Amino acid sequence: MRYAVYFAPPQDDPLTRAAVAWLGRDAFAGPLMTPPADAGMALPEWEVLTADPRRYGFHATLKAPFTLADGLSLPALEAGFERFCRTTAPVVIPRLTLAQLGPFFALVPDGDSQGVDGLCAAVVEAFEPFRAALSPDDVARRKPERLTERQRAHLDTWGYPYVFDEFRFHMTLTGPVAADDQPRIRDRLTERFSAFINRPLPVAHLGLSVELQRGAPFMIAQHAALRGAAETGETIA
Repeated sequence: MRYAVYFAPPQDDPLTRAAVAWLGRDAFAGPLMTPPADAGMALPEWEVLTADPRRYGFHATLKAPFTLADGLSLPALEAGFERFCRTTAPVVIPRLTLAQLGPFFALVPDGDSQGVDGLCAAVVEAFEPFRAALSPDDVARRKPERLTERQRAHLDTWGYPYVFDEFRFHMTLTGPVAADDQPRIRDRLTERFSAFINRPLPVAHLGLSVELQRGAPFMIAQHAALRGAAETGETIA
């Protein structure tokens, strides 16, 4: 089993419902897929386009998927997750936008991301004691030969190359999109998510997600509001 700490709005949040309608899966409710009737494209194209983000569920990665370190249990992780949420304050992304990150599309901060960057750094550090060291196969999956020196150092130290100075908050909406199709997909996503673009996004909840076996859909096993008023200086391990 692998676990991850994600930002995910509540199940009934309008952004979550819009994303579920687009991706065809609710990570709160399990792996069942419900293709949208108004995807604006043929079903086979939509299935390929959304396959990757559908498996993970609508989210932004804060602590990338990890296996538990030897000697640690799921109840200990769940208790640590609850404590972190209880003692950590929420943040706000002042303005959300749709962006193209390489060949895929995601919702990202437009401009100031200092608050959410700080939250992500705190999550990475706080949950590190729960993470088992990467296996050689895990390292190989990250294609370390393609990483920068800094990214490789993060991979070795934190189990994920895109943390701290390499982190960019994003909520993925597609897998890779062919260059000729990108304008059309951008227009479709802009239309579907227009109610959330150019508006603030509260980052006020975290989800503890679980992958029961490698390749299985991630499910949100525990979801909690961030309830802290200020930094406490406490650790959770």
